[in-house]
Amino acid sequence: MIGENYVKELLTKLDDLDPASPRPAMHFIGRLQSNKIRHLAPRTDVWESVDRISVLDEIARRHPGATVLIQVNATGEAYKGGCPPAEVETLAAHATSLNLDLNGVMTVGPTDGDPVATGRAFAVARRLTDDLGLPTCSMGMTGDLDLALDAGTTRVRVGTALFGPRVHK
Repeated sequence: MIGENYVKELLTKLDDLDPASPRPAMHFIGRLQSNKIRHLAPRTDVWESVDRISVLDEIARRHPGATVLIQVNATGEAYKGGCPPAEVETLAAHATSLNLDLNGVMTVGPTDGDPVATGRAFAVARRLTDDLGLPTCSMGMTGDLDLALDAGTTRVRVGTALFGPRVHK
């Protein structure tokens, strides 16, 4: 699987792949804007950062039956993507009503990396995943991988460990 946060970078990575080789599953993990979905729909296999009804509606329109994960802001950080934990069930019901393949819950740990706050956030995501009976609990990145594993993650994002820190141009 390849995950990407930015539309342009996902499209560039796809263009760089050898057309003779099988294409890996493409996961979009960045903040979703409804106007970007049309560019991503034909190229995205899994939408991991769904956090609003408007985004679900646009994905269903552009990519019927798509696989989605609901991103929950389990840290309460105002600038972070994801819906509040109390809204996850409503989004899950809406995704199902649109015949989308609701596969799981995704979260990102706190920006400051505090291990106690990270553990609490991951516990929230794991509980929501279990309460909804979903198979995927996507949480944890390179810096908090061990905490995510301890909390029961089923998918981690480890780009920094594989490729080094992102270079911003």
